[in-house]
Amino acid sequence: MDIIVFDARGHMGEIVCRRVREKQCGALIMTSSKPEGDMLPLCAVSRGDCIIDFSHHAATADVCGTAARLGLPLVEATTGQTEEEKRLIEQTAKLVPVFFSGNMSVGIALLMRLARETAKCFPDADIEIVEAHHNRKIDVPSGTALMLAESVREARPNAEMVVGRHENGKRAANEVGIHSLRMGNIVGMHEVIVNAGSQSITLKHEAYDRALFADGALAAAEFIVGKSAGLYGMADMV
Repeated sequence: MDIIVFDARGHMGEIVCRRVREKQCGALIMTSSKPEGDMLPLCAVSRGDCIIDFSHHAATADVCGTAARLGLPLVEATTGQTEEEKRLIEQTAKLVPVFFSGNMSVGIALLMRLARETAKCFPDADIEIVEAHHNRKIDVPSGTALMLAESVREARPNAEMVVGRHENGKRAANEVGIHSLRMGNIVGMHEVIVNAGSQSITLKHEAYDRALFADGALAAAEFIVGKSAGLYGMADMV
C-alpha cells in the first residue's frame, strides 16, 4: 500500500513515516504544504492508495480537495476543525471513504464505549471529563474529550456540556463538565469520572507514546482502502 503522508516533516507526520518503515507495510509518498527538498507539494501528488493527514485543521480544504481529485481514501487525524471544515470533510466522504477521528487510539474507542454504558447504568450520576496534554497543544478541549462527551450524550440526550467551569453557581443536574490541563510533555490523558453519590467509577486512558496514534492511523488506512464512499470512525473499525 502506497501511503501519502501530508506534512511529513510535522511531528506526527515523521512518526507515521517511521512506523511505515519499521513495519515495512508499504511505500511512502511524503508531502509538504510547501515544496521543500525531497518533499512534494500536495498539489503535485498523482498516485498512492491512501492519504494520512496529521498536520493541522487549517489544511482541511487542501487535503480533502486532493483526496476528491485523486479519488483516494483519506485518514483525517487532525483535530480542532471549525464547523465549516467538518462540513467539508462530510462532503468529501460522499465522494471517497474518509476515516475521521479525534483520536486514533483503539483504547480511546473502548473508553468511549465504556463511558456510554456507564452513563446508561447511572442515569442520575454527576459526570466530569478531564483531559491533559502537553503545553504546545492548541485546541481546547481536545477532540478526544469532545468525542467522550458525545458518547455520554448518546446515553443522556439532554446533557449540557460545560467547558471549563469558571463562574460561581450550583452544578446543574444535567451538566457534564469538561476540563483541560496543559503542561509539560504529556502525550495524552483522558478521564471520565461518574459519581453517583454513594459510589464513584473512574474510567481512564493514558497514552505514553505518540507512535500509538500513528499505528492507529495505519490500521485505519488498511481498513478503509477498498471501502465505498462514506464517513468512518474508530467505532466502525473496532
